[in-house]
Amino acid sequence: MLDLVSLKKFDSQGMHKVYDMWPELARKSFESNQKQVSFDGVNHIVFAGMGGSGSIGDIIAAILSKTNIHTSIVKGYLLPKTVDSKTLVISTSVSGNTQEVLSALELSNKMGCKIIAFSSGGKIKDYSIENEIEFREIAQIHSPRASFVSFLFSMLKVLKPIIPLKTDDVYESIKELETQEKIISSKNLTESNPALSIAQWITGIPLIYYPSGLQAAAIRFKNSLQENVKMHAMTEDVIEACHNGIVAWEKPSYVQPILLEGEDDYVKTKERWNVIKDYFYENKIDFKEVYSVNGSILSKLVNLIYFLDYTSIYKSVISNIDPSPVKSIDFIKSKLN
Repeated sequence: MLDLVSLKKFDSQGMHKVYDMWPELARKSFESNQKQVSFDGVNHIVFAGMGGSGSIGDIIAAILSKTNIHTSIVKGYLLPKTVDSKTLVISTSVSGNTQEVLSALELSNKMGCKIIAFSSGGKIKDYSIENEIEFREIAQIHSPRASFVSFLFSMLKVLKPIIPLKTDDVYESIKELETQEKIISSKNLTESNPALSIAQWITGIPLIYYPSGLQAAAIRFKNSLQENVKMHAMTEDVIEACHNGIVAWEKPSYVQPILLEGEDDYVKTKERWNVIKDYFYENKIDFKEVYSVNGSILSKLVNLIYFLDYTSIYKSVISNIDPSPVKSIDFIKSKLN
């Protein structure tokens, strides 16, 4: 079982210490004095962000999927052809220097869109101020991925007049984070910590199955495993997998299935989960199940991400890998103009 000495040794930059603070950071961010903003006549919201910042867009898009507001996610340089003066472009870069986000910000300004930008500073801040674009500065804590809750809950505060999310739902999600923290944080490095148990179970390549509503958590888990553990990981929609991916299990492999489920998944999705699990049982394929908490879509996704991010941190330390450095990303950035 992992001990605190090893955790501190291999997590040399103390990423786990930030995660221990996530419930507190979420509450402080939502209760901050960030000025709220409102835009009239918006019928399309585009969220531009990459990596850890892109995860925030996935969450907001999931929230908005419960409404009639058309939403697009941009993880690249270009905006959809459908953007116009009634489009709100939300550009987010924790570092403030992400090339793709800066490109989307410049394009949205030229196309006359409504815009708001979020960053910890950098070129995004400079461009926004120079072009009189609504801008909110949020401090980076440790790294873009560790800053997730600070940015998300600050943005939920700022965008409250735009995003139809009940205040009670926000506090419900924070309360669930507080409950989870007692179970999965570094204060509980015992066999009763389920995030640690799954980290120890992972020895091959994780394949993360998800229903459509939990896609944001699955993508975030894949990204966190790749960045923190420096390992390959994959995601598949559970319904789509039944039409293609399931066939790959007909031969042995080092892939390990992890099922992200919700107690109130759609009835046909539950049916499919049961069929998939029966198939795994019959073919002696070991798998793990991770259930979302009950409650709003915000509570489900934020708490799944908290659980699964911690799993990736524990897996990195168990593997004697420091989760913080991302040398390959630094290499790519060094080659870009």
